[in-house]
Amino acid sequence: MEPLQDVQSQPDDRRLPIDRVGVKGIRYPIVVKDRSRGSQRTVASINMYVNLPHHFKGTHMSRFLEVLAEHDEAISVDSLPDLLHKVQDRLTAEEAHIELEFPYFLRKSAPVSGAAALMDYRVRFIGTLHKKRYRMILEVTVPVTTLCPCSKEISERGAHNQRSHVTVRVRFKKFVWVEEIIEQVESNASCQLYPILKRPDEKFVTEQAYDNPRFVEDMVRSVAATLDADPRISWFSVAAENFESIHNHSAYAFIESSREEETP
Repeated sequence: MEPLQDVQSQPDDRRLPIDRVGVKGIRYPIVVKDRSRGSQRTVASINMYVNLPHHFKGTHMSRFLEVLAEHDEAISVDSLPDLLHKVQDRLTAEEAHIELEFPYFLRKSAPVSGAAALMDYRVRFIGTLHKKRYRMILEVTVPVTTLCPCSKEISERGAHNQRSHVTVRVRFKKFVWVEEIIEQVESNASCQLYPILKRPDEKFVTEQAYDNPRFVEDMVRSVAATLDADPRISWFSVAAENFESIHNHSAYAFIESSREEETP
């Protein structure tokens, strides 16, 4: 083939480096470690970036996809460092970044009837390679139920509750299961959610939530205390959002690890 002009490699005279440039929204199969089954296959939405020095006009977008194609269906937490090294080399970059967001499925049984089905949780892997230093964040969003302590205290009948999303981010020195994060959040909620509820189950979860009221502040503090006591975790953050049932707004709280040397 006749050689074509490489426009991306031409110089740029504005002398402005770009922090991240790349591709977003790639849908790709991945393999994730599963504590009970060994592994599970799912589909991730993937974003990939590199830094771009000021003297280059653009980056070669196709090279991101070429690296993914080489990994085929073998993308996993263990393969992310190698993948980022390849991106870094192919695009002659100091930094390479990848974000994978995907549904993670657990089979859950209802608390009384035992009716079982799959429930999905949103999980993200965020990997960064700066020169030779690799860092990764595991993010898990867990839906739960919270019941308002104030509403229970001041009301003669009932109390308002709501579905809440608790998002945990961790860096770890030793492996942490996605299931462990889910269990830590659910154990600190008013009640966990289930994919199937029969009438006896609905009675159970309603009464359990009523017996375990939680402010949004209670959620983040309780989960953060558990994470802070885990020696495997080097940094964390916890965010909770309550989709209020009696307000047209959400309640929100956030805690980040005080270990400043590990902060992203």
